Amino acid sequence: MAIPRIVLLAAGAAVAAGVLATAASYLAGDPTDSGRADPTDPLLVAHGQQVYVTHCAACHGPQLEGQPDWQRRRADGRLPAPPHDASGHTWHHPDRVLFNIVMDGVEKHAPPGYRSDMPAYRGTLADRDVWAVLAYIKAQWPAEILLRQQQMDRMSRGS
Repeated sequence: MAIPRIVLLAAGAAVAAGVLATAASYLAGDPTDSGRADPTDPLLVAHGQQVYVTHCAACHGPQLEGQPDWQRRRADGRLPAPPHDASGHTWHHPDRVLFNIVMDGVEKHAPPGYRSDMPAYRGTLADRDVWAVLAYIKAQWPAEILLRQQQMDRMSRGS
């Protein structure tokens, strides 16, 4: 028995409307929502990629590669922007630490006297934007790196 074309079109429209409603709901949601950087959430990762390109890629690189010689201090004593791919140290930190560094800047969370070009994004980005960027970054890591970071994150939360 063939399904009438009008039924198929209506079903397709309903699915599309549902996807759009979910995306709109997420983007318009509470800025303090979730508190999670879930790399398996395709809407979160896609939003994070957009935010990353707009606010992070200029320093951290379009492929998360960081700036050249990122481990060597420049003449002004500051370190270049580190990579966020598996070659860097981003994955060595729990999600909440990464979130706080993005929101408050590195200097607030570093040893006294540490100087960085990393700006604070509190007031510029909503909480959900930062969680989305972190989800996007984590989605780029190899499975073994992601697993190690997730274990560290769970331990930091006592779970």
